[in-house]
Amino acid sequence: MIPLARKSIIYEWRRFAPAIFAVAFSGVLLLAQAALAVGIFATVAVYIERSDAELWVGFPGTPSIDQGRYISSRTESLVRMHPDVARTEPFSWAGGVWRSRPGAGDIAVVLAGIDPRAGSLTFADVVSPALRDRLSTPDAVLVDVADKQKLGVEIGSSAEINGKRVRVVGFTEGLRGLGSINVISSLSTARYLDPGLHETDDVAYFLVKLRPGADPEAVRKDLSPKGPLARYEAWTARDFADRTTNFWLFESGMGTAFGVSSLIALAVAIVITSQTLMAAVAASIREYATLRALGAPGRLLRGIVLQQALWVGLAGMAIAGIVSALILWLAKLAYVPIALSPLIVGGCLGLVLMVALASGLIALGQLSKADPAALLR
Repeated sequence: MIPLARKSIIYEWRRFAPAIFAVAFSGVLLLAQAALAVGIFATVAVYIERSDAELWVGFPGTPSIDQGRYISSRTESLVRMHPDVARTEPFSWAGGVWRSRPGAGDIAVVLAGIDPRAGSLTFADVVSPALRDRLSTPDAVLVDVADKQKLGVEIGSSAEINGKRVRVVGFTEGLRGLGSINVISSLSTARYLDPGLHETDDVAYFLVKLRPGADPEAVRKDLSPKGPLARYEAWTARDFADRTTNFWLFESGMGTAFGVSSLIALAVAIVITSQTLMAAVAASIREYATLRALGAPGRLLRGIVLQQALWVGLAGMAIAGIVSALILWLAKLAYVPIALSPLIVGGCLGLVLMVALASGLIALGQLSKADPAALLR
């Protein structure tokens, strides 16, 4: 019975092609949306993941790095008093308005102020020592290479942020923002450009580097004051990155939109695939009736239909894998933020296989018409 199911797919491939392509389409949509959703929402946490700090200290209860409020500069002294803290580094985060030239339209940007010295913690594996050295120049900024066309700039170009002149001294890669553009400057330049920081030493976060062998979780607990009057809170870098991604994925409403569109794709695939399989069973109803007349039990006939559904699912998964790889490769070339992991791929392909098998179960209803008596009519 197994060769019969497989051979029917091969020799009558035109009959099963719509089902295969429906499954493949749902697989491509699921993989592409999952990679895009996780990649886009992970861009908010890129500040954390591309920095070399075990702990982040910020305003209590901050749900996402972009939702933080400023904390007192005196917090740094309190953090440094812990015996396991080796280094601390301030990090400022502020909104700004970019204008490439007088009369041009305004573009919203996020202004990140970092320590420009070599070996600094912020963006340790993104901003090279050469780029950090360029940031030491007053009014110098960096933008991501994916945004240079949108901003219309090259190295050496001048622009304005909040009405104050800046100069692009280099490009980063992998720091594309979600909904806005990331602009990096030194802390002193950020204070100059942001009116809210001009008269204060307060910052958004302090990055903390621990001594070798220190337990980040234990230090986090020590550095997080308890009670309603707490002025700051500490998080491990991993927890803060996960908190930021989960906020945008589950609490912002954007993740729900991705999920609903994926469910619609699954529903459409089940309808098309089940209808195609039902039509294939109906077209072969006399053959099934003949098998029943020869003594084949109903469970074997049902096995043929489910095995056909399984082969349809496997063929659709293969096509989906090839097409998705091509689409995601092109997205990577276009600097579209995407992220794939074995868990995401396995989950999407498992859903695709479930679509095929669910369609096969629906198509089993046609076997009730496989009555041997129909051969005598």
